[in-house]
Amino acid sequence: MDDHERSRPRESADMRDVIEDLQDLEGMVDDEAEQQKVRETREAAEEARVPRLVGRFRRGFGLRDAGEAVIGGFVFGVPMIVEGGTYDVGRYIANHPPSLAVTILFGGSLILAILYAGGFERVREDRLLGVVPLRLLGILGISVGLAVGLLTIWGQVDWSEPMVAGSQAALVAIAMGVGGSVGDILPE
Repeated sequence: MDDHERSRPRESADMRDVIEDLQDLEGMVDDEAEQQKVRETREAAEEARVPRLVGRFRRGFGLRDAGEAVIGGFVFGVPMIVEGGTYDVGRYIANHPPSLAVTILFGGSLILAILYAGGFERVREDRLLGVVPLRLLGILGISVGLAVGLLTIWGQVDWSEPMVAGSQAALVAIAMGVGGSVGDILPE
């Protein structure tokens, strides 16, 4: 590639182009220390271009992440809303507080485990007060809001029995949280 071609911006440049340019640059650099820096940069670029199945968190929880959580939650949660067994289980755990507690703890742990599989804990700007992961709070908030909202709008819960309605909403919210977490960690 000549200097004229190198100075033109490429419309469809990708990581292979960057690696090729780094290989060319490595051959042009005379100083051994500079060659080593170019070589290390090229190797880092080669490693970075390998797509991962999960774990693409590079920044804080944003609008796109919230959208992914809504879509994932909707896909996983709507079957729970239309399934009659959800309401039977919700009524049962409402009348058995230890079962309700175990269900909520297990669901929250499952959501957290999915996000940990994606590596969300490495994102430092994704913290409320430097401690609480915003991604986790966002997904849980979206899941609970979506579950309560859809169950209420579609007339699937009776809020005159708040414990039963809350337990039913918790079951749907757990499914939506799992869907939202999976939607958030999968690659684009």
